[in-house]
Amino acid sequence: MNTTVATIVIACSLLLMLASLVVAVRNRPMGMILLVGFAVLEVTVLVQLGFVIAAVAGGEGPADTVTLWGYLGGQVLIPPAGVFLALAERSRWGSAILVVAGFAIAVMTGRLLQIWQGVA
Repeated sequence: MNTTVATIVIACSLLLMLASLVVAVRNRPMGMILLVGFAVLEVTVLVQLGFVIAAVAGGEGPADTVTLWGYLGGQVLIPPAGVFLALAERSRWGSAILVVAGFAIAVMTGRLLQIWQGVA
């Protein structure tokens, strides 16, 4: 697993989490900046997925691949699901959903790094 890409995913997701929190505190719905930000986050998550697939195909990776693929699958689904729910809820709570989505991606990426390194 490429730690540089994982660091970019974590930084991007935490930045989006903070931006979403500011929007939610200001009692505003999600705007175009957050939408584009979460689209960029989804692209970085897909790049990370590509690196992991290439590494596993090359013989690297942890012994527990089921958990690895579960986390990766969840990571791919969270940004689009969060944006969909935020667009459906056009109030401050839509932005609050994005706060949770950004935090979840950061935590899941950290956990993926632990799984990759064999930490239980």
